[in-house]
Amino acid sequence: MLADCIVTNAQEVITCAGPAPKRGADQANARPIAQAAVAAYEGRIVFVGSQRACARQVTHAPACTVIDATGCAVVPGFVDPHTHLVYAGDRRNELRRRLAGASYASIAADGGGIVATMRATRHCEEDRLSASARVRLDEMLRCGTTTCEVKSGYGLTTDTELKLLRVIRRLSDEGPIELVPTFMGAHEIPPEYRERRDAYVRLIIHEMIPRVAAEGLAEWCDVFCEAGVFTVEESREILRAGLASGLRPRIHADELGPSGGARLAAELRARSADHLIFVERDAARAMADAGTVATLLPGAAFYLKLGRFAPARMLIDEQVPVALATDVNPGAGFTPSMPFVVALACFGMGLTLEEALVGATINAAYALGRDGRLGSLEVGKQMDLVIVNGSVVELLRPGAPSIRTVIKRGRVVCGADRPASPLRTDLPS
Repeated sequence: MLADCIVTNAQEVITCAGPAPKRGADQANARPIAQAAVAAYEGRIVFVGSQRACARQVTHAPACTVIDATGCAVVPGFVDPHTHLVYAGDRRNELRRRLAGASYASIAADGGGIVATMRATRHCEEDRLSASARVRLDEMLRCGTTTCEVKSGYGLTTDTELKLLRVIRRLSDEGPIELVPTFMGAHEIPPEYRERRDAYVRLIIHEMIPRVAAEGLAEWCDVFCEAGVFTVEESREILRAGLASGLRPRIHADELGPSGGARLAAELRARSADHLIFVERDAARAMADAGTVATLLPGAAFYLKLGRFAPARMLIDEQVPVALATDVNPGAGFTPSMPFVVALACFGMGLTLEEALVGATINAAYALGRDGRLGSLEVGKQMDLVIVNGSVVELLRPGAPSIRTVIKRGRVVCGADRPASPLRTDLPS
């Protein structure tokens, strides 16, 4: 078979291969191959297996890129299924208040939180939003992220929500990170609607969602179902309206308390329910029956100083597939690093390294409906991968230079092996 990109001599390739999503005991099945190689042609994997078999079966195309990964581990490119990375403004002053003991709720009551970012974002032009988000994406790329979901939700008017979604599309077109767009006009009730919240729900349903769908700007519809934000009834109505317009449901659920969001996710068969710090066992069972992924964000719990993490072990025991995400955002998502999230999942939520890697790759891809071509190292899928400096355990050392090279669609896009020639952007997707 012909290949134009080959990663050879890896100490170990963690493939995360097999049907998605992985749940229960299978969440720990990362399917490693020792002394292995991965080869691709025109961005698609044509070989994954032992180094000896690669030498026999793979032929080098002209100008083939060969990367010697001796002493290194190889994992699939990280898929980050929950971010809010397009925004304006700076809320790091809130971090200082939180470190001094202020709660998320008290900061929001003083005009901070999502509303503070909303004010800055409404007055920011698309070029500036794109430039600031590009900096964050570059940080994520250096940490091994090759695909990520991005939500709107900091505009809370029809025009600014559309503006944010256009920026997301622009950034995805520019690459190299592949972006998955989510409409989240139901992120907060804006101040001008606080006394007439029903009118804002109507605006989302009758104006925002139809405009988003007509312009093809989003794949998903998300709602912050939480006390003080959107009720279960409001969330159900919004998500059903999204479904009717072709926007599949996902939901912020049970983050600050048992909001009923996880049960609603199961009722609507949402692909993903996110946060779940206070999810209850019977709601987890309903999610498992519905096939809903638990997308967990230990970084948010860490930076919000909530004193607890989502019950990942219970979710896995109840056969709920677990995915991991950074929650990049201006108020509580300060890390761009999926390896840091993996470390928190292991040491804060009790996952094994294999379970966490599956959560950061194939299960995360499934949470975004991308598991058919992303999230694992298998023949026919995109060659999106990360070369780790040394053993895969190096990913558990936050701050250490554990990422050597990042490859997207069979081209080196970050790291020591990056060629001088520009990245090709015309590869098939």
